[in-house]
Amino acid sequence: MSTLKHITILGGGLLGGSIALAQSSKHAFRVWSRREASTLEALDLGLDATSDLADAVACADLLILSVPVGAMAPLLANAIAAGLPKNCIVTDVGSVKRLPHDTLRPIASAAGYDFIGSHPMAGGEKGGIAQARADLFLNAACLLTNDENVVSEKCQLLEEFWQNLGCRTSWCSSAEHDALVARISHFPHMLACIGATVGLKNPDLAVFGGGGLRDTTRVAAGNPDMWAEILLENRDCLLENLHESLEEMKIVMQLLESGDFTAMQCWLSRAKSLRDVMNPPA
Repeated sequence: MSTLKHITILGGGLLGGSIALAQSSKHAFRVWSRREASTLEALDLGLDATSDLADAVACADLLILSVPVGAMAPLLANAIAAGLPKNCIVTDVGSVKRLPHDTLRPIASAAGYDFIGSHPMAGGEKGGIAQARADLFLNAACLLTNDENVVSEKCQLLEEFWQNLGCRTSWCSSAEHDALVARISHFPHMLACIGATVGLKNPDLAVFGGGGLRDTTRVAAGNPDMWAEILLENRDCLLENLHESLEEMKIVMQLLESGDFTAMQCWLSRAKSLRDVMNPPA
């Protein structure tokens, strides 16, 4: 296999739809959705879409699982049974990676397929294919995992695929991936939810909220079903982060109780310097 010409995306949500919208002349994309309504939405966007699984996978060089992680294994088994070509590379866009490697490995390897994990760090608090956009992956980080040691040629093809969509790619193990995203993605989501729960304890006060409240709680508007799955799948890594945050909260409480201005200023300055790393001066 020297090129990836035919890309099949199983799942027509925000990520799956955006992958198809970001298509280049190098690839032919087909989006599969179980629900006819989602397929019609994809067709309205001008995408090649179907609810026929056999039709969707018939010519695939790359199969992208863009469904909840818990639904990936049975869907992959069904795709294989529906005639997935033997030379097809299998990947996913799940927010955790240890679980896909554990559950997809026996299905893929038993049938002679290679699975390589993918996680484009892109999305939004509003899901669904109606929110899909062609520029979603521009300059987004994409973490790739190869726990099964798939041959380098196929890894290169997959990496180039994400790079062609505009992603900055990096490789790591699934364990390293889950620890990383727990800290930089899943934990911040929990903090946003805590901020919304405490800050908006009285919802009537929302009318007085400004940009600070909106910015710090924005991702709390995400899909609760999707995020419940993500947080529980990565709970061991998240618990470690939560214990760290409790220690930081104890420090802040002590500073408030002591009224030590200089110490409080130092604590805030350190937080500011860490945050400034994301927006370095021009």
